[in-house]
Amino acid sequence: MTTQNHSILPDSTIVPLTVAAERFGVSVKTLRRRIADGTIRGYRVGRLIRVDLHELDKRLLVEIPSRR
Repeated sequence: MTTQNHSILPDSTIVPLTVAAERFGVSVKTLRRRIADGTIRGYRVGRLIRVDLHELDKRLLVEIPSRR
């Protein structure tokens, strides 16, 4: 018998919107808007919506170039 990994996102950290909003210093409403406009992906677990912290790091954090 083979074992199967049923995890869709093997290297992800899925957290509630409130946790992600607090970590990134934004509101839950902002995260919901970003999910609606397709900037980030949300995952429904039952009635709850979760987001992947690794994806948020990649998509929300944008480096501002500086001149020197």
